[in-house]
Amino acid sequence: MFLREAIARTMSDRLGWFWMVAEPVFFTLIMVAIRSFIRGDALIVGAPFIPWMVVGLMGFFLVREGMMRGLGAVKANQALFAYRQVRPVDPVLVRNALEGLLRSLIFLLFIFGGMLLKVEALAPDDALLALAWWLSLWLLGLALGLIVSVLATLISEVAIVLRMMIMPLLILSGVIFPIHHMPHWMREYLLLNPIVHGLERLRGGFFEGYWLVPGTSAPYYWMVTLALLSLGLMLHLRFRHRLMAQ
Repeated sequence: MFLREAIARTMSDRLGWFWMVAEPVFFTLIMVAIRSFIRGDALIVGAPFIPWMVVGLMGFFLVREGMMRGLGAVKANQALFAYRQVRPVDPVLVRNALEGLLRSLIFLLFIFGGMLLKVEALAPDDALLALAWWLSLWLLGLALGLIVSVLATLISEVAIVLRMMIMPLLILSGVIFPIHHMPHWMREYLLLNPIVHGLERLRGGFFEGYWLVPGTSAPYYWMVTLALLSLGLMLHLRFRHRLMAQ
């Protein structure tokens, strides 16, 4: 199943590899252009603006793709359920494992490219901490993907709602603009989003002197992530037969 998904993911479109790399590059270029108007460097304490934004984009894309790849995972592999050993949860796990591997390779390309261009800030100051939080964000994407795969299969309108939520979620997760300067009452609501906590900790692994957003909490992140992961697995267990019959 992994090889099947890998071929479909990378070979079905002649420009598949190009767009996987080009998307974050184009986002970064657009934000650099906007930075000249908002003086982005002055908004970040302890980290250069462009590397700060690249790390945030990479982490967010990892979570986003983990969630969105779960949308059609069950229906796309419906024929494989004729084999007794294949369950609806299997294609979701395979897709997320593949996506995590691809996103990791793309992130490494960015890091090596930054080193070649002498953008040393893209190299993590604490590689183990950065790796730990990169894997943590992947696990959050997996948890969301498990939930989405069940809901979108049973209720087709869920896919439409999720696609509408992606851009607002990008902004509200502190990916492009820092939330340090948000009003305190607004920051309290934004910190309910576990992606904010994961991205801030990931940036903390890349930039030694980076000031984390006050209120970020690793225990809160893991509590929410494990709760979502448990919910996703329970949904697959509860609706296994309906998913196989769709």
